Amino acid sequence: MTDQRELAAALRAAVRGEVDFGVTARALTTMDASNYRRVPLGVCAPRDADDVAAALAVCREHGVPVVPRGGGTSIAGQATGTGVVLDFTRHMNRLLSLDPEAGTAVVQPGLVLDRLQEAAAPHGLRFGPDPSTHSRCTLGGMIGNNSCGSHSVAWGTTADNVRTLSVITARGARLRPGPGWAGAPEGLRPLVDGELARLRTGFPDLPRRISGYAVDALLPEHRADVARSLCGSEGTLAVLTEAELTLVRAPRARALAVLAYADESGAAQAAAGLLPYRPLTVEGTAADLVPSGADLPRGGAWLFVEAGGDTEAEARAAAETIVRAADVVDALVVTDPARQRALWRIREDASGTATRMPDGSEAWPGWEDCAVPPARLGAYLRDFRALLAEHGLRGTPYGHFGDGCIHVRIDFDLLTGPGVARFRRFSEELADLVVAHGGSLSGEHGDGQARAELLPRMYGAETVALFERVKGVWDPDGLLNPGMLVRPAPLDADLRFSALPREPVDVAFGYPADAGDFSAAVRRCVGVAKCRTTSVSGSAVMCPSYRATGEEEHSTRGRARLLHEMLAGEVVTDGWRSTEVRDALDLCLSCKGCRSDCPVGVDMATYKAEFLHHHYAGRRRPAAHYAMGWLPVWLRWAARTRTAGAANALASVRPLAGLAKRLGGIAAEREIPRLAGEPFSRWWRRRRPSATGEGRLVVLWPDTFTEHLSPSVGRAAVRVLEAAGLRVALPPTLRLPSGGRRVGDARSRSPLSLLTARRGRVCCGLTYLSTGQLDRARTVLGRTLDLLEPVLATDAPLVVLEPSCAAALRTDAPELLHDDPRAARLASRVLTFAETLETYAPDWTPPAVNRPVTGQTHCHQHAVLGDAPDRRLREAAGLTGELTGGCCGLAGDFGFERGHYEVSRACAEERLLPAVREAPQDAVVQADGFSCRTQLEQLGGVRGRHLAEILAEALDRRP
Repeated sequence: MTDQRELAAALRAAVRGEVDFGVTARALTTMDASNYRRVPLGVCAPRDADDVAAALAVCREHGVPVVPRGGGTSIAGQATGTGVVLDFTRHMNRLLSLDPEAGTAVVQPGLVLDRLQEAAAPHGLRFGPDPSTHSRCTLGGMIGNNSCGSHSVAWGTTADNVRTLSVITARGARLRPGPGWAGAPEGLRPLVDGELARLRTGFPDLPRRISGYAVDALLPEHRADVARSLCGSEGTLAVLTEAELTLVRAPRARALAVLAYADESGAAQAAAGLLPYRPLTVEGTAADLVPSGADLPRGGAWLFVEAGGDTEAEARAAAETIVRAADVVDALVVTDPARQRALWRIREDASGTATRMPDGSEAWPGWEDCAVPPARLGAYLRDFRALLAEHGLRGTPYGHFGDGCIHVRIDFDLLTGPGVARFRRFSEELADLVVAHGGSLSGEHGDGQARAELLPRMYGAETVALFERVKGVWDPDGLLNPGMLVRPAPLDADLRFSALPREPVDVAFGYPADAGDFSAAVRRCVGVAKCRTTSVSGSAVMCPSYRATGEEEHSTRGRARLLHEMLAGEVVTDGWRSTEVRDALDLCLSCKGCRSDCPVGVDMATYKAEFLHHHYAGRRRPAAHYAMGWLPVWLRWAARTRTAGAANALASVRPLAGLAKRLGGIAAEREIPRLAGEPFSRWWRRRRPSATGEGRLVVLWPDTFTEHLSPSVGRAAVRVLEAAGLRVALPPTLRLPSGGRRVGDARSRSPLSLLTARRGRVCCGLTYLSTGQLDRARTVLGRTLDLLEPVLATDAPLVVLEPSCAAALRTDAPELLHDDPRAARLASRVLTFAETLETYAPDWTPPAVNRPVTGQTHCHQHAVLGDAPDRRLREAAGLTGELTGGCCGLAGDFGFERGHYEVSRACAEERLLPAVREAPQDAVVQADGFSCRTQLEQLGGVRGRHLAEILAEALDRRP
């Protein structure tokens, strides 16, 4: 048995890169994007080829397997292993050279595909293959799997675009494979020469034949291309350290034709007929995978067919020719790049969307990408559907219809013995069906553990034995990624779900989308790693902490992996008390970006709150949880005692402010925000508003930030709402006995009952939720519901100005108080400022601002509330331009907490601060969240304003 400490010490002595055998590193690499889980001994991040050779030598000496790993998005299990994982993403991730004249690039295996595309684009070049995970998959992983992507009908597979490779064998030989037997290990050529007949007749001829080893690439008529034969070998033959790739000339213009069909069979049958028109893509997807409201032509399934040209007109003409040739229900041709990206996002997100059936039940990979000849795709799909029905299974196919390659997630039961047995039976029968149609078990993602056991059904025993002999030539000791491709592990072994608890975990939130099961919520993360992108576009948010640090443990996927291992209890052994999970979650901003941007709806902000609730149960919490988690209490005391001025004066004295920050767990670099001299509700009472009149009654929510820190927002909102003809009231502050229920001016009086009334303030509980003080949050929200009973008895909406508070009321409150139906009623009443005006004052014309606008859409608004009404309101007011996405980085208490300042600043510098700096001089800076305004002021010296303030100022200027 291997001594982990001895192995780790030997690796640290031999390599210059990082060696990590700790709990977190191992937990992060137990899984890829497949159904499988294998626990490694440790992780090594080599700095260069010398480090790779040294690590292989140490592992060979200790008899320990080695698993090369890139982005960890493999779907067949080949990026998991029980030995040492070589992580190429940390250091060996560079573009070494790019030759525009020759149309080539030299890359390291850890380079993310999008980084290569960005470097090639200015030269009019690109790498042809482009999987849907292009923003996070690595070139090494693509070569290992022989990845393809949506443009393979035009530019082929990865193997078609590889010139030469640099590899190191398990025994330390450094080779440079290429055509003409270049870089072949000793014994490979004689092996091939003795099997020429088998190689010429035993391999299906179809564009997406990825299964098995590409030994036929070594035939003389195929130039005896050793580099090509290594593509798709899944790290089982040699370790890649460098690759020379061929780039293709990208068309100057593109047009996207979206062709609608009645169903997927119609789309599949039509796909092959479009190939003579030389499209760039022929992608298919069905209605089950399309979000409601998507801008697609009417139909039940669609083909996404891209055409290229030197000009937009030429590209459009080519796309319209394809439309005329296709027998469609409806069609759409798009040339606008932004709209094309939005449409492609629907297709690219399918790998995550497909993990949930329409009724919310789970679906899994395993038969993710088998391929048949394109002309047989329609017939194959009909047989595939029949086989699903025979086994009582469901799945929605999508994928590369033009290449005959189908992706599908199926609702296998992988949690019980009978379910796993059915998974095996179905897999065996489907393998036979694919072979009967002349297909390949894998058409893109490789065999891994999911399909390698079934390769004899496709190739026959003798050809599979040939694969084993090839493995023996390259890796005679069997150290490289054992259990994959040859001598495979059973397809129903090492399933990642088997380690999870069978009984539901006792939790505070209701997890309504996962039937109350926290394990099911954590299982949502299937590893497609959209959270690992290093940049975001449009209004996207997820995952700002990963973009700031580049560390897997700070991605949504990394945190989900740690929570999975916490529940499994094998690697993370101390459950809710785990310091490893706590530290990974510490830099989660609770921005909720993953709730909307993650294709499977992982909600890490909720998981973090749940974890902190259990982690600190019965224990002392960090000082910041008391200082900022209980912020509503401290601010109310300051208001009641009228000591805001004194507090501001003390905070302006540097030594006293420093002491307060140390005691409160606040970052020394932060300034303490000033308290308002007059809280919003005191201004309201002094103003003596009247809620009588003809306009529709709306109840304005006095959130903690508006009430005590920025009452100008509340005053502006009242000004605008009343100008729009609405009657404004505040929520009651007294809980009256039965019979004393009158909303009126929101200060319900009943002299006979005042002696028995209970006084209080409504609160969304946000600060308690974000710090995981869920018992306190339940108490606060329960009291809020008691106070709001008179409001809930009417049809008056609740207008919430602070986006984070609106999001908490709309989602967190009903999920935490899942046993109180009033919480759901409250959530249904919550409206944003713009939603209120659009819904209840649709004929009101806002004042003309007529200026450009800059700033950032609040992350909670993007993730939970949506900003379409805000966009329309800005447009109506003459505010031109778009707000950026991302997260401001302050995120409530996050950016104030000690130890978070650098990450907070990095998040702000990603999109918000550059957008403001680059805006026109006369631009209005909009920031609806108090955190966003504070971050702008403290880091950018800029005053941001809520949309209500912008409109109120324009009203005051209007004649």
